[in-house]
Order: sequence, then C-alpha cells, then structure tokens
Amino acid sequence: MIKIGIIGGSGFDDPDILKNSEKIDCDTKYGKPSSPLAVGKINNVDTVIIARHGRKHQFSPTQVNNQANIAALKDAGVTHILATTACGSLRQEIDRGDLVVLDQFLDFTGFRKNTFYSSFEEGAGHTDMAKPFDSDLRKHLYDVAVSENLKVHKTGCVVTIEGPRFSTIAESKMFRLWGADVINMSTAPEAMLACEAAIPYAAVAMSTDYDCWKEDEEPVTWDEILKVFNKNASNVKNLIIKTIAKLAD
Repeated sequence: MIKIGIIGGSGFDDPDILKNSEKIDCDTKYGKPSSPLAVGKINNVDTVIIARHGRKHQFSPTQVNNQANIAALKDAGVTHILATTACGSLRQEIDRGDLVVLDQFLDFTGFRKNTFYSSFEEGAGHTDMAKPFDSDLRKHLYDVAVSENLKVHKTGCVVTIEGPRFSTIAESKMFRLWGADVINMSTAPEAMLACEAAIPYAAVAMSTDYDCWKEDEEPVTWDEILKVFNKNASNVKNLIIKTIAKLAD
C-alpha cells in the first residue's frame, strides 16, 4: 500500500485537492514541520501534504525545518515523496513555464540542518547520494508530463543556494560552468534528508525566470517569479495528481 507525501506550495493548499481531508498538528524530535499535515486522499491514494514555507509563506528558505518536514512525513507512514519547486533557468533551452524533472543537485547552502546524522553517538551514517532522486518516480513524472503535452525536460541538475537573496551575475555564470541547469533555494536539503530517511523522493521544478546570467534580460525579481508560477501552477498540480494515479495502478 502506497502513501504519498507532497512537499509544495501554491496550489497544494487548495482544500479541494484532497478528499476527506483533515489538518493534523504534529511534532517531531527535530521540532515542528513547516505546516500542519493536510491528510486525505488523491485518486483514492492516502496523501499527506506539507507547505514547505508554511501556509502563509512565512518561513524563509533558511528557516524551513527540513529535518522536521521529512521526519513528520516518515512518522506519518509516507512511502514516497513528490516535491514541487520554482526555479530559475541557467540554460537557454529551459524557458519560463518549462518543467524539469530533477536528477542531480549541487548544494550551495551553508546554514541548513541537512542531515539526521549530526552525531554518531548511535552509529555512523554516511548515506549514498550518487543518485539522490528516485528513478522510478522521475520516470512517472516525466511520462505523465509528456502525456499531458507539457513542456518538460527529462533531467536537470539544480544548484540550491542559501538565499533569500538572488545570485550575482558572477555566481550565476559560475553555476552554469559547474554544470547546473536550474537554480533554487530548497531542493538539496530535502533530497538529502529523504535519502537518509530511505523514502523515495522526486522533485519537479518549474522555471520562472533566467536568473541573472542572461544579461540581455532584466535580473530576476520576486514579483516576476510569482507571476509565472501562478500562471502555470495548475499544470504542476495536475501533473502531481495524475502521477499519483499512475503510481496507484
């Protein structure tokens, strides 16, 4: 029996997305998750949703308690995690509104608690992170996106920066040289912790801008990100809903 965890934002706080839904306040040994758990069913599949930045988007990227979010989903019995995120594009071919099924990350954060093994008192923990995103979940996301005629990229390396500021032009160009395809402020810590918790994890990123490496365009602004994200959020929501249905087949 599968039980899906969703970590996301806009579109996933819609009460109609879950059937027979209820909100559950919970705590973990790492503190409280970003939001109460929204528990219900999608396509008859048990589903648990966490709003990554809180219901009112009150937590900055650095403030998000990724340990508690993943621990809360594990405590709830989640068997798979699907995550959504906005991102900036570092490649000409990844346009605004395009979806990217992530397969690798570069971690450029510095202030996050991004491991459950901060102490080795109960034994050492060195988790394999060569392929941090689950290949089966990634295939389902990609196949559903193609079937829905969405502009989707099968692979992509995300660089996760600390934030909340955006990159300098020099940093943005450096990340391109490093091999990153998109940039955000959330994915790397989530993926690390999900791997440590042994929960299959996949993330779909929506490109909202070209960061600032593309100097023939104005540098990214938060208002522009929101405009593109809100315009395309229904595509991401439908992708997740239909992927859950496919996982249940």
